[in-house]
Amino acid sequence: MRLDDLPESGNIEDRRAEGGGFGGGGGGGFGLPMGGGLGVGTIVVLGLVGWALGIDPSLLLGGAEILSGGNQPRVEQPSRPRQTGAPQDDTGRFVSRVLGSTEVVWKDIFAKSGQTYRAPTLIIYRGTTDARCGGVARSSMGPFYCPNDQKVYLDTSFFDQIASRFGGCDVGSKSCQFAQAYVIAHEVGHHVQNLLGVLTRAHQSEQAAGGRVEANRIQVRVELQADCFAGVWANHSNEQWHLLQPGDIEAALRTAAAIGDDTLQRRSQGTVVPDSFTHGSSEQRVRWFNTGFKGGTVEGCNTFSPTARL
Repeated sequence: MRLDDLPESGNIEDRRAEGGGFGGGGGGGFGLPMGGGLGVGTIVVLGLVGWALGIDPSLLLGGAEILSGGNQPRVEQPSRPRQTGAPQDDTGRFVSRVLGSTEVVWKDIFAKSGQTYRAPTLIIYRGTTDARCGGVARSSMGPFYCPNDQKVYLDTSFFDQIASRFGGCDVGSKSCQFAQAYVIAHEVGHHVQNLLGVLTRAHQSEQAAGGRVEANRIQVRVELQADCFAGVWANHSNEQWHLLQPGDIEAALRTAAAIGDDTLQRRSQGTVVPDSFTHGSSEQRVRWFNTGFKGGTVEGCNTFSPTARL
């Protein structure tokens, strides 16, 4: 992955120095808050994810309550000001440049349709930090997007998990950087959904669903569209900055496959429960990323179409 020509973003809030004592974990599949309480399927999936990642499932269950809008104690804002702008360490610069490229790409795409793109803020932290989606973000939850404050939350230790636990790439390789960039682009994809009104409509549909199984299917469509939007970003970034190098796309696809619900379930118990999926199967995640990458259009990412092949 070529980074040198990518623009830097100043929309980064660096909270890594605050610490929190929960570093080292990584969530199962990336995501965003979708309202409502925890269903049995969600609890089962989170337990399986905990097994697969070597994380205490109770941490994941607590994180899911936060992601789903459950009542959690609020964490007070620290009295000292937080650092904003473009961090100058290697990890900070990498995140800044990937985020900067998403800003350029989506600003251009929105402008062509007569809309205005408002970039999200990306919070990088280690361990725990406060979040407006429930109260606190933990590393065990993995990266997520919070529609309430339009911010992406990323514990940078998750990057280590991509190589060591998910097997998406070789540690330190350029292709590993692109797999990490895919994670950021996926979460920014949720922000794009928020701006387009997709999250509001999906949330309403989930609340009106007849049960947890149908609500899970709606969330799968949300996640697969975010994967597709990540592919759209990769398409446009490669056209503008010649971003990709041999092995990059393959690394991103391996990461997408490794975090499919079926892969995590099969790894943990040897069987798969499709009705409990919340992010999509490995094949679905790979296919929808490829759809966005090959087509490069928002229209091609309509996972909610009645004719869409999920």
